Amino acid sequence: MAALTLAAIGVVYGDIGTSPLYALKEVFAHDRVPLTPDNILGILSLVFWTLTVIVALKYVLLILRADNHGEGGLIAMLALASQAVKDRPVLRRRLLVLGIFGTAIFFGDGVITPAISVLSAVEGLEVAAPGLHSYVVPVTLVVLTLLFAAQRHGTAVVGRLFGPITLAWFGVLALLGVLHIARNPQVLAALAPGYALGFVLEEPAVAFVALGAVVLCVTGAEALYADLGHFGTRPIRLAWFTVVMPALVLNYFGQGAMLLAHPENVRNPFYEMAPAWALFPLIGLATLATVIASQALITAAFSVTKQAIQLGYLPRLRITHTSVRETGQIYVPFVNWALYGAIVVAVLMFRSSTNLASAYGIAVTIDMTITTVMTFFVIRYAWKLPLAVCLAATGIFFVVDITFFAANAVKVLDGGWFPLLIGGAMFTLMITWKQGRRLLGERLREEAISLPDFLAAVFVSPPLRVPGTAVFLSAEKGWTPTALLHNLKHNQVLHARNLFVTVQHHELPWIGFGRRCEVEPLGHDCWQVTLHFGFKNDPDVPDALALLQSRGIVLDEMQTSYFLSRDTVIPTFGSAMALWREKLFASMHRNAAGAADFLHLPANRVVEMGSKVEI
Repeated sequence: MAALTLAAIGVVYGDIGTSPLYALKEVFAHDRVPLTPDNILGILSLVFWTLTVIVALKYVLLILRADNHGEGGLIAMLALASQAVKDRPVLRRRLLVLGIFGTAIFFGDGVITPAISVLSAVEGLEVAAPGLHSYVVPVTLVVLTLLFAAQRHGTAVVGRLFGPITLAWFGVLALLGVLHIARNPQVLAALAPGYALGFVLEEPAVAFVALGAVVLCVTGAEALYADLGHFGTRPIRLAWFTVVMPALVLNYFGQGAMLLAHPENVRNPFYEMAPAWALFPLIGLATLATVIASQALITAAFSVTKQAIQLGYLPRLRITHTSVRETGQIYVPFVNWALYGAIVVAVLMFRSSTNLASAYGIAVTIDMTITTVMTFFVIRYAWKLPLAVCLAATGIFFVVDITFFAANAVKVLDGGWFPLLIGGAMFTLMITWKQGRRLLGERLREEAISLPDFLAAVFVSPPLRVPGTAVFLSAEKGWTPTALLHNLKHNQVLHARNLFVTVQHHELPWIGFGRRCEVEPLGHDCWQVTLHFGFKNDPDVPDALALLQSRGIVLDEMQTSYFLSRDTVIPTFGSAMALWREKLFASMHRNAAGAADFLHLPANRVVEMGSKVEI
C-alpha cells in the first residue's frame, strides 16, 4: 500500500501538484482582482473550498466509485454510461456524442498542460535574475523537446523516480507554506467558508472574474479518475488526504500570508516565497515536477488514443509497446509528435504562463462538467438509485462546474479558443471516422454474400485444396470476406483448413481469455471464429487463435497464412455525409496503419487483396 501510494503521488497528482506555480498568480494578474487583504482571504477561502468540493468530495469520494471493471477515465465512464442506457437508443447516442466531445477536448488540455506547466517553472529564472527573461521561451522549448524525444524509450525507468521526486516537491510546497503561515497565522481564518461566501456576495462581479483563475487550482483532477486502473481507489484516496491536499493548502495559504505582508510580490508569489539562495534549486525541482506532470498527461494521451481506436472512433495508428511486462506502457509516434508540434505552437504564440492561463481553464471545466453529467446517468441507470438521490449527489457539482465554465467562457477570445479549436478538430475527425466506418460497412453489406451459402455453393464442386491454414479476417461476422473471393478467383485454390475471423471490440476495459474466442464449425474444415477484446486489451490475433488448441484446432505458425481485404474508399455525392467529410474519411482510411500491424499478424505470413468501395 505504501509503494502504491507513493507511485500514485508521482503519476496521479503531478499535474495538480504544479498548479501552485501559477494559480494564485493568475487570480491577481492584470489587476482583475484588487489586491486587498479581504480579497486575499476571500480568494484563499475559494481555493480551499474548490479543492474540497471538486477534488475531495466529487472525484475522490464519489466518482472513484464509478469504476468500469476497475478502470477509470472519461472513455471508461462513457462506456459505463452508454451501457447503462442501452435500452434508450436516443439518449445513448447523445451521451456517446457528449463523451466523445469530452475526449476530444482532452487533447486540447493535453496541449496546454505541458506548455503552461513547464513555462511557469522556467519563469522562475525571471525572479532569480530578471536579465534572463529572454531565455524563458528557449529553455522551455529545449525541456519540452527532450521530453518528447525521450518518449520512444518508454517511461519505465523515469517512472521509478516519479514518486520520490513528486513527494519531495510536495514536501517543499508544504515547507514554504508553513514558513510564511507561521509569520502571518491569521491567514488560516480563510479556512472558514464564510470568507468565500462573503467575497462572492459583496463583490459578485470581481468574484466571477476570479473564478476563471481559481479553477486552475484543480487542473489535473481528471487524472484521479483516469489512473484508477493503475493504482486502485485506496492508494489514490490515501495520497490525497495524507500528502497532496495538506501540501497544496499549506502552499496556497503561505502565498496568501506572504501577499498580506508583501503585496509587491504578486508578480510571481510562488517563487517570491523562497529565499534568494534557494531559487535556482527550486527552479530545478519545479522543472522536474512539471516534466513529470507533462509525462503523466502524454502517457494518458497515448492510452486514450488506443482506447478510441479500439472503440472505432479513430483510425488505426502505429503503437509501440515499450515494456515487455506492462501492456499499458505504449508509445504512439503520430500522437507524440502531433502533441509536440501543437505545444511548440502554443509556447511560441502565448509566450508566458499568464497568457496561457486564459486558454487553460475552459478545457478543464468542459471535461469536469461532462464527467458530472456522465456520473448522473451511471448512478441513476446503472446503480438504480432514486432520482432524488441522484440529483442531490450530482446537482451541486453540476452547478459548481457550470459556474466555473461560465467564468472561463468569457475568456474565449483571450486564448480559450485555442484548446476549443484543437478539441473541435479532434471531434470532427472522431465523428467523421465513426460515421464513415458505418457507411463503409453498410456499403460492403449491400454487396456481401452470406458465408454459409457461399461455402455450400463452393463445395458442390470443390476447388483444389492446398496444405496449410488460411485465416481470413473479416469485419462482419457471417459474410464472405472479399479476400476469399479474390483468392478463389485468381488462385483457384482453397487451403486445407480455413478460419473466418472477426475481431470485436467491446465497451469493457478487459475481456479475459476465458471469453476471448467463440468458434462455430462450418463444415469441410472451415470455422467461423469471433475474437473479443476490451478497449484496454491488446488485440493480438495470433495469440488469441492459439487458444483454439484446447478445441482441437492447432495452428502451425509456418503453415498459416493471413488474408486481409484492403479497401480503397471512393467519395461520391449523395450519401449521408458531406463530400468534404467523405474526402476526409477517405484520406484517414488511406493513411491508417495497416491492420496486420495493429492485429500483431506476422509480417511474412500476410496476404493483402484490395478492392474499391464507393460511399
